[in-house]
Amino acid sequence: MVRLVFTCGDINGIGPEICLKTFNRIFNPRKRQIFFLCPKNVFNKISQVIPPGFRYQIITKSSFEIIDKSKVTIIDSGDALQTVGRPTKVSGKLSYNAIIDSVNLVQSNFADAIITAPISKQAFKLAEIKFPGHTELLAKLSHSKNFMMLFISKKMKCGLATIHLPLNKVSQSITKEKINDSLITLCKTLKNDFAITEPKIAVLGLNPHAGENGNIGNEENKIIIPVINSIKNVNAFGPFVPDSFFGNHLYKKFDAVLGMYHDQVLIPFKMLNFNLGVNYTAGLPFLRTSPDHGTAFDIAGKGIASEESMVQSVYLVEKILMNRRKINGF
Repeated sequence: MVRLVFTCGDINGIGPEICLKTFNRIFNPRKRQIFFLCPKNVFNKISQVIPPGFRYQIITKSSFEIIDKSKVTIIDSGDALQTVGRPTKVSGKLSYNAIIDSVNLVQSNFADAIITAPISKQAFKLAEIKFPGHTELLAKLSHSKNFMMLFISKKMKCGLATIHLPLNKVSQSITKEKINDSLITLCKTLKNDFAITEPKIAVLGLNPHAGENGNIGNEENKIIIPVINSIKNVNAFGPFVPDSFFGNHLYKKFDAVLGMYHDQVLIPFKMLNFNLGVNYTAGLPFLRTSPDHGTAFDIAGKGIASEESMVQSVYLVEKILMNRRKINGF
């Protein structure tokens, strides 16, 4: 039995819809116990568009321990004003609270893993929540220092040395310590969570042409190459010229890729895997996965959003949980 807690994400986006579609596909009370953090009125409204093919119960947090494990448990956070199709202060605050509640559930051993629906950074800003995304918030809540945003699919695994940073701040954030810690975190994750005994990691350069021997930037010569040459117990290679690396399908020769900034790896990853990839936060004391896409406000409430990435998030977190239990007795 695997116990999974789902957050609704931004209630004005596709989060509640893809959660219900996912439950319709994967709920099996003999295999999975499901908790869904969502306002009751939002759940009831989306249920009119996506009829639940599962038995469910709606409870409050105060009655949490009185549950029927044969049903999907909707944990009601109270009625919320929904403005489908755009971010609001209400949706930002509610999605933030759902994340906090999900962490409390895994830390209290009521759940084994968290699966988060997409949130809106604009809604977070409207609600005066000063986190750029799930990854940083989850790391703060769990007091994790060496964490990483990973994107996982059958075709590619890629991690980010920096996450939600403006491009004009990326270079100053690429330090020897950052690259070293990122490689160690990625290597450890590949071994413990993906059961890869001797992982090979490709490291991308920061600058065009990977700096071209210092002619187009010095970060490769001064920072990235020295770390690759000195790091112990990590099979790291590079730095590779990013466009040629992906254009020549070199990612197929490695167990994972470490990119220097967000779009450097997210663009090729999503071109290869959109709606099939999974966002996984490595380095946390608990498991968390998420779809590889956003809130899709433009199609929210229409019942046409694909749940495939959310379904893959379930399968991946269960695979990682199984690997951790085998390797570490987690």
